[in-house]
Amino acid sequence: MIQDSYTTMLAAVQAFHDKHQFRENGGEEMTYRLALMAEELGEISACVTKGKKKEELAEECADLFILLMGTAIAADFDLNRAFWEKMEKLDQRKSRMVDGRIRVSEFRGVEGDT
Repeated sequence: MIQDSYTTMLAAVQAFHDKHQFRENGGEEMTYRLALMAEELGEISACVTKGKKKEELAEECADLFILLMGTAIAADFDLNRAFWEKMEKLDQRKSRMVDGRIRVSEFRGVEGDT
C-alpha cells in the first residue's frame, strides 16, 4: 500500500521505533544512528558504482530516508519543517559549474565569491 504523506510516513517510522523499543534499547542513540546512516550511504554508493538495478537503488535510498526520519524522531526535531526551511534557503542560492558539474552552494571563501 502506497501512502503519499509525510505525516503518514513519519507515523509508520514512529510505530516501527515503538514496536522494537528503539528508545529503550539504544536504537535512538545518535552515534549509533550515524553509523547506520553511513552504512546505508555505502550501500547506495555500491548500487551506483556497481551498476545495480534501479529497484535496488530505490530500496537503499528508502532505507536511508527511513533512518533520517527516525533520527528526527530520536532527536525530537521536525524534519518536515527543516526540509522546507532549507529548501527556501537553497532556492535563494546561485549555481556554479565546478569541475564540469553544477553546484548550488554558498561558496564562502571561494575565488569569485561576492
